[in-house]
Amino acid sequence: MFKNLNGFAQLLKTASSMGERVKEIKESLGREIVNGSAGGDLVQVEVSGLGEVRKLRIAPELMEKADVEMIEELVPAALNEALAQVRQLHVEKMREATGGLELPGLDDALSGL
Repeated sequence: MFKNLNGFAQLLKTASSMGERVKEIKESLGREIVNGSAGGDLVQVEVSGLGEVRKLRIAPELMEKADVEMIEELVPAALNEALAQVRQLHVEKMREATGGLELPGLDDALSGL
């Protein structure tokens, strides 16, 4: 009955250290900044590694034209570009956390972020 206690203790120790590592990764991602743009930089967006939009810039010349349809197309395009970079950051940080161990399906699992 008690022969698996050592394995259980090791599992608890590993889980505890992983919790700390996840916290460190989250803090690191919060400091990362990525940029996305669309329309030849008419729309630029700055997003944190956690996926929080920090800044959105729309070129004055685009605003002057009052081309709502173009703005409505360019803003999501710029955001999607930045969010693709955020997803890549997550993959890289998870690879670091696993010591470079390739986990099957990791890219797919993080692609929904």
